[in-house]
This record gives sequence, structure tokens and C-alpha cells, in this order.
Amino acid sequence: MTPVTPSSAAREQEETTAVVADPAGASTETSAESSTGTTPAPTRRPRPVAVPLGLLKAMRPRQWVKNILVLAAPFAAGRLFDLTVLPDVALAFVAFSLAASGVYLINDTKDVEADRAHPKKKYRPIAAGIVPPALAVVTGIVLFAGALGVSLLADPDLLLVTAIYIVVQLAYCLWLKHEPVIDICIVSSGFLMRAIAGGAAAGLPLSPWFLLTMAFGSLFMASGKRYAEMRLAERTGAKIRKSLERYSASYLRFVWSLSATVVIMAYGLWAFGIGVTATPGRMPTSPSTWAIVSIVPFVVAILRYAVDVDGGNGGEPEEIVLGDRVLQVLGLVWIALIGLAVYFAPGMA
Repeated sequence: MTPVTPSSAAREQEETTAVVADPAGASTETSAESSTGTTPAPTRRPRPVAVPLGLLKAMRPRQWVKNILVLAAPFAAGRLFDLTVLPDVALAFVAFSLAASGVYLINDTKDVEADRAHPKKKYRPIAAGIVPPALAVVTGIVLFAGALGVSLLADPDLLLVTAIYIVVQLAYCLWLKHEPVIDICIVSSGFLMRAIAGGAAAGLPLSPWFLLTMAFGSLFMASGKRYAEMRLAERTGAKIRKSLERYSASYLRFVWSLSATVVIMAYGLWAFGIGVTATPGRMPTSPSTWAIVSIVPFVVAILRYAVDVDGGNGGEPEEIVLGDRVLQVLGLVWIALIGLAVYFAPGMA
């Protein structure tokens, strides 16, 4: 029997493959040579939950906060806590959450190559290769069907609004996002349709001043988002989106200023109408003092939001709101004042 020499034993040890379990529970193959740095680092097997979690992240549940706008019309009409209205408004929230998530999945699938060149968007699950594009598309279609079904449970008018939202947003994802001006209008229309959906679900009439406030407030946020993206592109040199090539900072500031002016004026006229009732043969009643006072935190919030966007601190409206404590306090004060106005002097939204 030939004795094993130290050199032969060392060779056998080098050729032996060991299986090492990582802390996550997935096993990883490695060799003795890996400790010397002469071979690549061991590769972990993907966790079984990676794809479902990535799919959930791609649906962007954090942005469902935008769908709180469906509460705007019932709240402004003093009907938010009406048990005959609240269930339908909740269905509107669910419907728009499903529809918006479906749009995000289709959009990220369409823009996967562009997202990989973006400094932040490259970490999105589809761009990072975690979620297969085919799975994202199928899930998006299922979410659209679910959104339409939930809308039908509430009201046929809500079904119509949800269907229009899906069609417009898909047109934006597939084509219109590259058209200057049109892209801003479509982004702002998404906020407006959420507010209209709340009124449609609850069967409430919406005043012209309320609609103008929502429309130009949405345009203010959309143009501010584009302006923040342009600032980011100037700082990093990254190609954020194609439509920005047709914009200039001065033009976006013009749209931004115009929409801010109109939204403040429209809100003031709407606020001065809260609590006013007209009776034939009598003078109209005075507007609610609380509604008039609410103009102050509303205007200050608009100016504060503008400071955040102009400073390049964020692009997505929900990111700005969630990251600014002063803006949150102003919002709470405004909600409290409007609540006092509409629930002590109820009227049409």
C-alpha cells in the first residue's frame, strides 16, 4: 500500500468540494481554492420568495397613497362618514390601486432598457432582472380586470372612470409619454380622475371650482415632477426621459407658476362658496369662516411644496409629502379646517 504523502493529501484537499450553507438557508458550493482568492466568489441560489416580493415591489404599493384622492369629494361634501357612501368609496380606492399597479407593471416592462440606464430606476425589480417581463404583463392584465370588476361592484359611473383611466394611462405608457405637454397633461389627469372617481362612486355632484382646483393642482404637481427630473438630469447627466429633451427649465417653471396661480384662485373661490346657501327671496348665507381660514394653510402648503421641488429634494409627489414634516403639519391643519367647515356647514363639493 502506497503511503499518502503530504503533497498528495494537499492536492486531494484542493480538489475536494465542500458544501456550505449560508445564513438564509440556501446552500452554496465552494472549494478550498476560493479561500485563496484564485476563484470567483460563491454564487447564492435565489430565494424562492424573491420573485413574489419583487412583483409586489414592482406594483409600487407605496404610491397607493395617491388614491386617497378618491376621498376628496366625499370629504368636501361632508359625506365621508356616511355608511351609504363609505363602502363604495373604499371600493374606488381598491379599484384605482389595482389599476395603478397594473399600469406600473406595463410601464416598467416597456421601459426596462431605459430604466437600466437610470441612476435610480435601474434597481426596479423588472429592470434588475428579478421579475420576468412576461410575468409582469400577465399580472398587469389580471390587475386591470380586477379593477374593472371592483368598480362595477360600486357604481357603473365608477366603472367608466376606471376604464378611461386605464386606457389613458396605457396610451401614455406605450406612446404619449414621449410627447411634450401631452405627457404632463396625462400625468395630471391621473390625479384628477382619482378625485372624480370618488364622486362617481358616492354619486355626488362636483362643483366647477372643486374640479378646477383638482385639475390645476394636479398640473402643478405634474409640472413640478418634470422640473425636478430635469434638475436631476442636469446634475447627474443621466437620460431621465425622452420628453425632457423638448422642455426647458424656463418653460416648466412657467407651467408650474401658471398652475399654482390658477389652483390658488380656484380654491379661494371654492372655499368662499362653502356654507353658502341661496334661498329664493332671501340674501345668500355667509360663507363658512373655517373655509375662509383654510385658504391660509393651503397657500402656504403650495409654497412649501414649491420650495421642495425647486430645491431638487424629490420628484414624486408622495415622496415630497412623506419626507416633509412641515408640509404634513400644514396638510393636517388644512384638513381640520375644511372638516369644521363642511361638517358644520354641509354643502355640495
